[in-house]
Amino acid sequence: MAESSIAILLVWTLLFVYSILGSVDFGAGFWGMVYGRSEVTNAGALANRYLSPTWEVTNTFLVLVVVALVGFFPKAISMLGTALLLPVSLVLILLLIRSSFMVYAYSSKKYGKELTIVSGVTGLLIPGLLVAVLPISLGGFIDIVDGVPILHFGRLLASPTLWVHLGFGLSTELFLSALFLADYSKESGDRGAYLLYRKAALWLGPFTLFFAVITTYTMVSEAYWIVEAIENNVLWFIFSTLAFVIGYTALLWKPANGMPGVPRAAFTAIIVQYAFASIGYGLSHLPYIIYPYLTVEQGFTNPNTFRALLVSYVIGLLILGPAFYLFWKLFLKDKRYLRQE
Repeated sequence: MAESSIAILLVWTLLFVYSILGSVDFGAGFWGMVYGRSEVTNAGALANRYLSPTWEVTNTFLVLVVVALVGFFPKAISMLGTALLLPVSLVLILLLIRSSFMVYAYSSKKYGKELTIVSGVTGLLIPGLLVAVLPISLGGFIDIVDGVPILHFGRLLASPTLWVHLGFGLSTELFLSALFLADYSKESGDRGAYLLYRKAALWLGPFTLFFAVITTYTMVSEAYWIVEAIENNVLWFIFSTLAFVIGYTALLWKPANGMPGVPRAAFTAIIVQYAFASIGYGLSHLPYIIYPYLTVEQGFTNPNTFRALLVSYVIGLLILGPAFYLFWKLFLKDKRYLRQE
C-alpha cells in the first residue's frame, strides 16, 4: 500500500471514530435538554451523567484528527483552510462556548439550567456545520480565482444536497445517541429511561436510512463522479444495509428478562453498519480530498515526515489505548457511578 494511502486511511479511521463519539456526545446533550426538565423520567439526568466525563475524551479525538490531517497532508491545509474557514470557525466558536459551560456548570450547580440549554443547542448546530464539509468536498461549490479557493456560500445554502446531508447528519446523531443511551439506561437499571430511549431509536432509525438513500439523488451535477463511484462500490453499502436491519430488529427482540430489545447488540450492529458505509464512501471519494482541485497525492507530505508521524501516532495510541479502557471501566461500566442518585 502506498504511503499516502496509509496516511489517508489513518485520518479516515480517526474521523470515523470521532464521528461516532461525537454523535453520541452531542446527541446526549440534546436529549439532556429535551428530558432535563421532566419530573416523570430520569432520562435527562442520565444523559448528563454520561456527558459529564466523556466530552473531554471526544475533544481528544478531534485534536487527533486535526493533527493527523495537518501533519500528513500539509499541502491540503491552504485550500481546506481557505474554503472551509466559515463553517470551521463557527464550529470552533460553538465548541469554545460549550466547553466553557461544561467546566463552569460542573463547578457550580447554579449553572445547571444554562448548561443543558447550551449543550442541547450546540449539540445540534456543531454536527450540522461539520456535515456541511461533505457536500463542499464533492465539487460545485468551490472555484479557484487567481490561485485562491473561493467558497460560494450562497450557492451552498441554496443546494438541496446540503440540507439532505444535514438531515442525515442530525438523524444519525440522534439515532446513535438514543441507541447508546438506551444501553446506558439498561446498564444503569433505569427501566423508564431505557424504554424512552428505545422508543426514540425506533422512530429515528427509518429516518436515518431514508436520508442515507436520498442523499445520492440530490447531488449537484458536478458531483456525479461520486455517484458513479458509489455504484462501483455498492457491495459495501449492501453490507451496511444488512447490518442496519440486524441492529434495528435487535430493538424488537424479546429476551427472557422481559425487557424488550437488546440495545447492546443493536448499537454494535449499527456501528458495524456505519463502518461498512464509511469504507464504501471513502473508497468512492478517492483519490480526491476536494474535487477536482486536490487529490490525496497532491496534498501528501514527504516520506520522512510521514514515517516520523506514523511512529508517533502508533506510540501515542498504544499509550492512550489502556487509558481509554480504564476510562470505560470507571464511567461506563462501574455500577456505583451508573446508579448514583
